Amino acid sequence: MGLAEKNKELVRAAEERLAGGDGAGWLAALADDVRWTVMGETSWSGTYEGKAAVRTELLAPLLAQFAEPYRRTVRQLLAEGDWVVARCTGDSVTTAGARYDNEYCFWYRLDGGLIREIIEYGDTALIERALAPRP
Repeated sequence: MGLAEKNKELVRAAEERLAGGDGAGWLAALADDVRWTVMGETSWSGTYEGKAAVRTELLAPLLAQFAEPYRRTVRQLLAEGDWVVARCTGDSVTTAGARYDNEYCFWYRLDGGLIREIIEYGDTALIERALAPRP
């Protein structure tokens, strides 16, 4: 199995954990120095540097808005070298009762068996409509 296929399987395994509601298992696939960029011009857009920042500045306030564990399903994975592209669909309800079923395209860069970089593209209109602004 080549590098691209190994990386694709690592992302598949992490995403399957998240699909099953295991956010901690998904988070374990991230390197401590991960860099996550949320594209667009929402209050959630920007770059989060390091796993601690991802947890406290992005995930904690985001997940606090959901009425149930966040879940996401992979629809397609493509891989080349260090990069894996995942087309995913979210499946969530906010505490305000809004559906948050975002369609995503995640670019994952892996190194040493861990996710080192994430570039996230999603439905920014849905983000603005369904989520409260990031604190």
